Amino acid sequence: MKKIKVFYQPRCPFCKMAFRFIDELKKENPEFKDIIIETVDELEEPELADTFDYYYVPTFYVDDKKVHEGGIYKPEVEKLLRKVIE
Repeated sequence: MKKIKVFYQPRCPFCKMAFRFIDELKKENPEFKDIIIETVDELEEPELADTFDYYYVPTFYVDDKKVHEGGIYKPEVEKLLRKVIE
């Protein structure tokens, strides 16, 4: 299974929404339950965050390739999760 890494900030409303969508989708789709998502709080780990090329959060990387940056909605999160389990 591919690895997902999400860069976020704790107060970011789009980040909170993205994590809510992930939780909902994992509950609605049993095939998503084993997907492991590494989260990186860019305020807590600025050195790591600086090694990746992005500006907006949340930013999703799959196998260290950027697949989405900025606000995200549930259908986009679902599409991303489906690609990970392929």
